[in-house]
Amino acid sequence: MAERPKIRRCAIYTRKSSEEGLDQAYNSLDAQRDACAAYIVSQKHEGWVLVDKYYDDGGFSGGSLERPALKSLFADLTNGTVDIIVVYKIDRLTRSLADFAKLTELFDKHEISFVAVTQQFNTSTSMGRLTLNVLLSFVQFEREVTGERIRDKIAASKRRGMWMGGRTPIGYDVKDKKLIINGQEAETVTHIFKRYLELKSVKLLQADLERSGIRSKPHITKDGKSYGACVIYRGALSHIIANQIYRGVIAFKGELYRGEHERIVPEDLFQSVQDLLEAQGPGESAKNKLASPSILKGLVLDGSGNRLQPTHSTKHGRRFHYYVSAPKIRDAKANAEGLRIPAFDLERIVTKTIVKKLCDQNWLSTITDVQADVAAFPHMINAASALANEVEQQSAVCTSILNKFVKRIEVGKKAIKVLIDTIALLHHLVPNAPDPSQFETQEQIVELSITGEFLRCGKQVHLVIGGKSENDATIDERLIREIVQARKWFGDLATGRASSIAELARRSSCDTAHVSRRMSLAFLAPDIISHIASGTQPIRLTPERLKQVCPLPVSWDDQRALLLS
Repeated sequence: MAERPKIRRCAIYTRKSSEEGLDQAYNSLDAQRDACAAYIVSQKHEGWVLVDKYYDDGGFSGGSLERPALKSLFADLTNGTVDIIVVYKIDRLTRSLADFAKLTELFDKHEISFVAVTQQFNTSTSMGRLTLNVLLSFVQFEREVTGERIRDKIAASKRRGMWMGGRTPIGYDVKDKKLIINGQEAETVTHIFKRYLELKSVKLLQADLERSGIRSKPHITKDGKSYGACVIYRGALSHIIANQIYRGVIAFKGELYRGEHERIVPEDLFQSVQDLLEAQGPGESAKNKLASPSILKGLVLDGSGNRLQPTHSTKHGRRFHYYVSAPKIRDAKANAEGLRIPAFDLERIVTKTIVKKLCDQNWLSTITDVQADVAAFPHMINAASALANEVEQQSAVCTSILNKFVKRIEVGKKAIKVLIDTIALLHHLVPNAPDPSQFETQEQIVELSITGEFLRCGKQVHLVIGGKSENDATIDERLIREIVQARKWFGDLATGRASSIAELARRSSCDTAHVSRRMSLAFLAPDIISHIASGTQPIRLTPERLKQVCPLPVSWDDQRALLLS
């Protein structure tokens, strides 16, 4: 006896953009429903049954998902009372490709199949899922093109001096999408510029404004919530006195354009402030200088006690810095034991750890008890904050400063230890503190431990902390090129510009097996493509990794397990 098919509950969704004709005895919604119901009956042998609930949206546009019947359908599929959604045509569900991508993610999450009866579109079959992959490839393309158009429009508008939105700067209000001077706030802005010239310090300026009761600009959100009207902190003050908008211009990608708004600060006053800022630094030249590219020189040891020496290599005119164990430098050809670590990764995590501790008052209080007078604690907090800024910026004197209180840095396979001489640090932070050489115990070491490891990912080595690389999100153009090439191949094949895979291989000067395997990249899951496009893909997802796993599985879940886990 044949096994009975599993029951699959089908919900019919219908939609009509206008209300015209809906009062008729037999209208467009009824016609859509009858066609879908007939299709469900034809699939009775597959176990399809029609649920007795109606999901009809009459008079609602397909350009938005804000529809009552559609929301009710979403609730039911979330509750597990629907297995298949049936529509007359795809555009009955949505006319937006971006919304369609969101819906398919929702359907995939709840294992819901989607059927369009007049377009032979059925995600319960492998061919239907393949078709869905193709459609969503175009969804990603549409998003990219839309983003380019928006960026081009913003760029053109800024070059015309238009204000393109965002948080309204103090001194201005917005009317008809244009900046209009707020008289009272404009006086505050001018006062801030003048006081900075008098005090010659952002820190002193911040304290002066706080004593005077000057607060930041109040803001009210669209939902009525208010924020702002608070103390103006140093970061915000630095932004205000360097903001080109107050001299009547719009800054865009390093270029200045005459703005449509009126200026608040006279040109001579603005330039005097900028000259003082440049003189005090760090200006652009100081930011780019980074006097020593090896700020941990002389401090780093590997697990065997060998000192890591700074070195570099040059490729295509670009210099890459590393810390390398001394034995590997002395005997590179013999493949000696030791470490070869990207300098950026190591320097970044070490400086971040030190800065975090210098800004931690609780940690500072524990080392104060070693030798420092408690009365000097407030000054020490300020000095530690200034030192943290200097270390974070990796300024010209950063190397010598770290050498004064960092005893050594031990890099192991699973952890990095930063050893701090707290007595030496106190001597640097507290004024008139005794010289460390006068203490009976000339060192008191505190260990800062960082759990992490250096992993080889493709041709590169990265420091991985908690499963994530210490690098900022970095777009791998090689990955993007692989996907673009795969889509081009598929597009040529689908549109008839190429008659076969063999022809594509001849054009690309590679073999047919290579093209056949790589073409599966044209059907990557949208969220994987999004990660690659934004540079937030897992550190192990490299072009080399893609080569190993091609051809990719059709299932997006399998792709995610393969590439994102």
